[in-house]
Amino acid sequence: MRRPTDARVVALFAVLCAACAEPVPAPSALHAIRLGALIDGSGEVVPDAVVIVEADRILSVGSGSAAVPAGARVTDLRPLTGIPGLIDAHTHITYYWDQAPGSQPWSQSGGRRIAETVFLAQENARRTLETGVTTVRDLGARDYADLSMRDLIERGAMVGPRIIGAGYGLSKLRRPLEPGASPAWPRGRVRDASEIEAAVRAQVEAGADVIKVYGSTGSGRDVTGVQTFTLEEMRAAVESAHRHGLRIAIHSYGPEGGRDAVMAGAESVEHAVDLDDRTLAEMVRRGTVYVPTIDHNRYYADHLDDFGYSAEDGANLDAYRARNLETARRAHAAGVSFAMGSDAVFTGFGENTRELGWFVEAGMTPAEALATATVGGAALLGMEGELGRVAPGYRADLVAVDGDPLSDIRVLFDGVRWVMKDGAVVVNRR
Repeated sequence: MRRPTDARVVALFAVLCAACAEPVPAPSALHAIRLGALIDGSGEVVPDAVVIVEADRILSVGSGSAAVPAGARVTDLRPLTGIPGLIDAHTHITYYWDQAPGSQPWSQSGGRRIAETVFLAQENARRTLETGVTTVRDLGARDYADLSMRDLIERGAMVGPRIIGAGYGLSKLRRPLEPGASPAWPRGRVRDASEIEAAVRAQVEAGADVIKVYGSTGSGRDVTGVQTFTLEEMRAAVESAHRHGLRIAIHSYGPEGGRDAVMAGAESVEHAVDLDDRTLAEMVRRGTVYVPTIDHNRYYADHLDDFGYSAEDGANLDAYRARNLETARRAHAAGVSFAMGSDAVFTGFGENTRELGWFVEAGMTPAEALATATVGGAALLGMEGELGRVAPGYRADLVAVDGDPLSDIRVLFDGVRWVMKDGAVVVNRR
């Protein structure tokens, strides 16, 4: 090949420099999402909605083509309906079961190294996002696995919902410590009120966002609800959590523990059934949030064989769920505030929003039920200005569903097609 002359080299160089000098348009920082309609969390429905996102925040909400800024990147999701990213106020996201033949969820999870659990629980995180849930309040995990997942998700090393984690939940020791044994309060296990402050402080120092107390028996097939923390001990836990600037959730399957959790000043009461009218009125007065987790016991009853539970266990779970539903009906009629909590464990992730169906059965309108997972959940977390609405300045958490949840809340169960969290698309099933 003949080498180019110096003149040709100079001419070619001039052309290349001219090309380099041409300005290359930068990608637009604005992302416009078009929707058939938007249920914005404030009670408004915006037709032909346009949501403008910049980085991880919502910049504006408008309607029609005129609301799309020139040069914005456009994602057209019409005719899907938009809703705010949902909030599940009660999960155990590190409870993972691989469904290996011959294994059972509880025994498998208890014997696994914590690093394995954190890695494997990414599946629970992914399935949670697929339900449209972009934030969870996680209420109890071994070895601070929930806080590890929270931090990995925040730094972008893992994909999952925003986690508000409790670390170890506080529980009562079931038997005396052996002589010379190390104290159990770093793991949340206390003997009496004298150890509660140390147990709460241990969770705070580990980085917990919320404090959890197991105020009664009750878990899995056990629906006994025997109170384990006295009113005075619950008050000590509440006061300690508040001194550290944290909110507190108290688990009680029974009415007595639920009543005392309210009187102690907990921000939320989890599970409790058969709450009397006086307790419900006190919840309204104090603004105590009820997180009934009705569907949780449906999940166990539907998977008796997986857990090795008997037909009698199933009947007990069904009976408890009926009492749970009736209590929710009375609480709603009394004006108690609710937040959606699935109490999801193991293969229950991916079914997070089924709780909303029970809320409708308890007398809520679909709009009221949806609010428990948006503005209601945000208020419980103290994040009213960040989550629960699609509005300027809020986090860019947005879900698109096939159907109208204000007509039929069940479209949320299997109709989620697209999910954005903090401005990033994390689910796309269009």
